[in-house]
Amino acid sequence: MIFTPEHEALRRTVRQFVEHEINPHVEEWEKAGRFPIHEIFRKAGDLGLLGISKPEKFGGMGLDYSYSIVAAEEFGTIHCGGIPMSIGVQTDMCTPALARFGSDELRDEFLRPAITGEQVGCIGVSEVGAGSDVAGLKTTARKDGDDYVINGSKMWITNSPSADFICLLANTSDDKPHINKSLIMVPMNTPGISLSSHLDKLGMRSSETAQVFFDNVRVPQRNRIGHEGAGFMMQMLQFQEERLFGAANMIKALEYCVDSTIEYCKERKTFGNALIDNQVIHFRLAELQTEIECLRALVYQATEQYVKGQDVTRLASMAKLKAGRLGREVSDSCLQYWGGMGFMWDNPVARAYRDVRLVSIGGGADEIMLGIICKLMGILPGKKK
Repeated sequence: MIFTPEHEALRRTVRQFVEHEINPHVEEWEKAGRFPIHEIFRKAGDLGLLGISKPEKFGGMGLDYSYSIVAAEEFGTIHCGGIPMSIGVQTDMCTPALARFGSDELRDEFLRPAITGEQVGCIGVSEVGAGSDVAGLKTTARKDGDDYVINGSKMWITNSPSADFICLLANTSDDKPHINKSLIMVPMNTPGISLSSHLDKLGMRSSETAQVFFDNVRVPQRNRIGHEGAGFMMQMLQFQEERLFGAANMIKALEYCVDSTIEYCKERKTFGNALIDNQVIHFRLAELQTEIECLRALVYQATEQYVKGQDVTRLASMAKLKAGRLGREVSDSCLQYWGGMGFMWDNPVARAYRDVRLVSIGGGADEIMLGIICKLMGILPGKKK
C-alpha cells in the first residue's frame, strides 16, 4: 500500500492526539476501570478522527478506507487495549452500516453526532447464548403500529454504560435465521433499557462493558437501517471493517511489546551480561518482529482490495485470526524475557498479555475465522473446491 503525504499527515495527527490526550492518563484510567469517553471522543471528533471514511454530507472526511486503517494502526500506540477498542466500536463497528445503508434522517440523528463525538455508540450483537453464532440470537423486535417493541438482552457490550445509542441486531420476523434480522438504531435513554453493573474483565480494563436488557422497548420502525430482514447481511459487512480495524490496531501495539522488551533486555544483566546478548533472545525478538511485518502486509493487502470495492471476507478473516494468535505469541514471549517483572500487574507487557487475549474471541472467535476461511477455500466437509 502506497501512502500519500495526506496519509502521513493523518498519521501524525493521530500520534500527537494519543501522545498528548491519552497516554499520559492511561495508568489512571486503567485503575479506574473507565476513561472520560465523551471528553476524549469530542476531542477526537474535533480532529475528524471519528469520521475519516464517513460521508462528508454528515460531517465525515469522505476519505477511502486506507486512511481509516492508518488511524487504526496509530491508535495501536495507545498503551492499553481498552481505549482503542472503544474508539473502534464508534468508528468501525456501530456506524458502518448506518453510514452505508441508513436513511438521511437516521444518519442526521445518529451518524452526525457520532462523527463529532457528541454521542457515543455501541453495537448490540452478542448475547449470552449467541456470541460468534450471530444467526442464533434471540432478541426480538416485533411490530406494533409504526413501532418496534424490543425484548431480550445483549452481552459484553463495549461502551454501553456511557453510550447514547446502540446499533441493535434483532429478530424482526420468524423467518429463517439469515433473513429474519434487522439492524435498528435505539437511543440508550429509551424507557425499558437497563444495564448490569460493569463487567469485571480479565483485560481491556479502561473500557466500560456491561450487559444490556430490553423490556418492551419501543422505537419507531423508521429507526431500522435499510429494509427489514437485511440485518444479518449488513452485520457481516460491518464485521469486515471491525476485523480490519482490530488487526491493524494490533500492529503497533505488538511492536511496542517488542521494543519495550528490547530496552529492558539491554538494561537487565544476568551472569555479567545484558539479556539481549543471549542469542536465543535476540533471535526470538527478530522472529517476532518478522511476524508482525507479515501481519502488516496482510492488513495492507486486504485494505487495498477493500478500497477497490472487492469482497475481503477471506483476507479480513485471515488478518483477524493472525492478529489474535500473534498477539498471544508476542505478549507471552516478551513477558518471559521480563522475568519476575513481567508478572507484575502494571507491567506494559503484562497488560498487553491480558488485553490481546480478547482479539481471538471478540468479533468472531478464531474457530469462526477458520470456518469462514475453509468455506471460502471450498474445503469444508461436503464442499468441493
